[in-house]
Amino acid sequence: MASLKSVLALSTRLLTTLKKQTHVVYIKRTLLLTRQPLFKRADGRFIPFGRQLSSTGASAEKAEDSFLKWFLLLIPATTFGLGTWQVKRRQWKLQLIDDLRRLTTAEPIPLPVDPHDLKSLEYRRVKVRGKYDHSQELYILPRSPVDPEKEAREAGRLSSSGETGANVITPFHCTDLGITILVNRGYVPRQKIRPETRMKGQTEGEMEVVGVVRLTEQRKPFVPHNDVERNRWHYRDLEAMSSVTGAEPIFIDADFGSTIPGGPIGGQTRITLRNEHMQYIAVWYGLCAVTSYMWFAKFIKKMKL
Repeated sequence: MASLKSVLALSTRLLTTLKKQTHVVYIKRTLLLTRQPLFKRADGRFIPFGRQLSSTGASAEKAEDSFLKWFLLLIPATTFGLGTWQVKRRQWKLQLIDDLRRLTTAEPIPLPVDPHDLKSLEYRRVKVRGKYDHSQELYILPRSPVDPEKEAREAGRLSSSGETGANVITPFHCTDLGITILVNRGYVPRQKIRPETRMKGQTEGEMEVVGVVRLTEQRKPFVPHNDVERNRWHYRDLEAMSSVTGAEPIFIDADFGSTIPGGPIGGQTRITLRNEHMQYIAVWYGLCAVTSYMWFAKFIKKMKL
């Protein structure tokens, strides 16, 4: 009897244990089925919902990377285009400087009287014969002296000699043409602006003057307006200068060879232009190289790995 009771008790415990284990397995299976429901595809196959979400996220991420990849490629492409544009700009600037130098060193021609002919002759060397009228001098200031060799070396730099003065503009009666024009005789330092301080250079006789044709000048931003009453001119306004002196609106810069000892120093025509294109070329092509390498390392090298 005791043995039978022991066997029955053991059997009861075993059944109870089996029931509990079956229940646990059932619960776990239920939870697993609930977490990953199945979706039927068009071909009749079922795929877990988790796998479908992963596939959708990967596709979206791939599309975003593809857009970013080609969008960032615009940076090296744009900088390469800007560098090439600066190469062409430099060639154009060098050609323009060379053309100006040829004009200012060519053999002088007689000055045309027709103002319409002069519009196409700026920086062209011309020659006139006559005499100055020193009683109606005009002064363009402040100005610094022009050194052609230094200008060629430092073209494009914002530099100054530290010395300032004025350019002396004097009416010149052309005896061979019968008209009066305006001639920029050249530079004088500040202490020599007044005519009585340079009487040696105030020649009265007839002479030949060689110079380059200059046209009227538009006032640049931040440049003061001309003060006609005080005879302080800051830019070349041929109409206003002509109305004050009674001369024709024809203007030439006397060359260095026309300098009179003790007078203004001729040759004050600036023919060098700002030419910083080589710096821009280095900057743009440098940025192109750097951004191209970064793009390659980000998108191409990573794919190979």
